[in-house]
Parts: sequence; structure tokens; C-alpha cells
Amino acid sequence: MTGTVALETNLSALSGESRPLEEWMTTFHLASVVLDPFTNESSWVLQSATRILEALRGADVRVNLVVTCSADEAKQFLGPLVERFLVFCDPSRSFVRGLGLKTLPAFVFVRGDGSVHAAAEGWNPAEWQQVAESIADTTAWIAPTIPVATDPSPFRGTPALG
Repeated sequence: MTGTVALETNLSALSGESRPLEEWMTTFHLASVVLDPFTNESSWVLQSATRILEALRGADVRVNLVVTCSADEAKQFLGPLVERFLVFCDPSRSFVRGLGLKTLPAFVFVRGDGSVHAAAEGWNPAEWQQVAESIADTTAWIAPTIPVATDPSPFRGTPALG
């Protein structure tokens, strides 16, 4: 998947601060894991997703979680992870729609110009590895290994727009 998300698309942080995508990317690209907290599939990949984002934390990307729910629901779903990661809430799924995603969970690399440089939908470890390698190649970083023994078996995911 490649395309472009509109830089004027608003993203709201868990804190309630809402800014256009362009302002969230003034310094770094985005490495986003997009989750639907109302599905089992997003919970199945949460541990793997956070491991992958932790491995990319030192790269020149803003690692984050995007959840398709309210701030209170995000806190309930993510628990202590809200203290470890930048979390965006997208209850209207406008960011998800702008990315052109069809299935969640998803792993997306958005460059500073709004181009969706790489994306993987559902949990397909080989596709998530390709996204991680795209991030690593762009930022001169080392891509994490995907999958590892503790990762779930591949699965399709659920409709991205609910």
C-alpha cells in the first residue's frame, strides 16, 4: 500500500491535544500501530506491536499507537502502555480512512510529507517485517526481527472502518 494522507487531518493525543498531522511530524516521520480496541484481534497483537515499537524508539520516527476509540476507552484498553507511548485517539476513524486502511490491526510508516511509505494490515509477520525494514532503511536504524517465538500466528484482522 502506498498513498498519501492529508497533512491537515487532525490527530488527537490521549491528553486531548489535537493538531493537524503536519504538526505532529515537524521533526520525525510516524511509525504507527493502529488498533481497534473493540476487537480480539487488536488485543492479540498488542504485545508484539509494543515490542516492535520499542525496538524502533531510537530511530528518527515518532513511534505511536493509534486507537479507534475515546481517550477513556484507550486508557482502559492500553493500561500502563499509555505511559510508555504517544497514543492518538481516532474515534471517528478519520485518520484510518485517510490512510486508506481496510483491516486492523495495522502497522503504518508515514513520512513527513504525508506519504504512506509502507503499511501492513492484519497480522502478517512478513508484511510487518517489510514495514519495519522500510523504517530502518529510511532512518539508518536496525529493523527488529518479526516474528519471534512469542508472537501470535498470522490472522486477517477486522474491518478498519468498524
